[in-house]
Formats: sequence, structure tokens, C-alpha cells
Amino acid sequence: MTLALLGLRNGAGLDEGELSYACVEIGAVVRENGRLSAIRRADNGTWELPGGVLEVDETPQAGVVREVLEETGVRVEAQQLTGVHKNMARGIVALVFRCRPAGGDARISDEASAVGWLTPAEVGERMAEVYAVRLLDAVGGGGPQVRAHDGRRFVS
Repeated sequence: MTLALLGLRNGAGLDEGELSYACVEIGAVVRENGRLSAIRRADNGTWELPGGVLEVDETPQAGVVREVLEETGVRVEAQQLTGVHKNMARGIVALVFRCRPAGGDARISDEASAVGWLTPAEVGERMAEVYAVRLLDAVGGGGPQVRAHDGRRFVS
């Protein structure tokens, strides 16, 4: 967990090494035509959702808006939490928000070598299942899904 999620600043009340999880927020950007935003990561070439580490002094909603803009050039409005995903191997908890585009033009960045607007079928073809499900849950319309994975497969 991050200090922001714990409601703590500067580690007050915590012993050194108590925090063992990183928290990231992920933007599942859905256009009215049903296409979904994805980036091809510049560091490893994989297709994923835009997102990143939550800053200590920002809300999860503000963090996802910032990260999507930084990585894609698209301004968004965070609408609803659609998933909580834990990578058990890396100790990362991802909060996934369905977002609505609110302006800006898609562009590449230092973190994204490509930005694409994919159909649900293309999401399944280009992304590993544990990442594709984040986008597909966002368009599914149900409540937030809680999932755990090891980076490749879901675990129980």
C-alpha cells in the first residue's frame, strides 16, 4: 500500500520496512464507439492500459487522470472503480478506473511507443489475459472485480 492509501504522510506511525506493496492506478479509457485505449510500453513492447504510481498527495482519481494524460496525451474523467488487481509476484496493487475521454489528442510518450484505440477482440489478441481483463471488466458494466495474478496467470 502507499502512504496515501493508508492516509499517512511521511510514514508517521510506521516502522521502517512495514510497507511492502506499491499502489498504481490504471485508466481503462472507453470511447462512445466502444473502442478502448491501450499503450505499447516503450520499455518492453507489451500492450497494457495507461497508468502508474499513485503520488503520496493525490487521490486515486486524480492519479489516474494524471497518468493517462502523461502517457497518452488524452485528458480523461475518472468515472468508476472497476477493478482491484494484485500482482502476487511483484507486490503491486492496481486500482482500475473506467474513464471517459474529455479532450486532447493521442500521442506517444517516453513511456508509450504507441497509443491505440482497440476493439474488445483486439484487446484479447494483443494483451496477456491478466491485463486484458482489466479493460474488459471496465466495459462489462458490473461492480468492481477483485483479482490476483502472478503476472501471467490468475491465482486463487
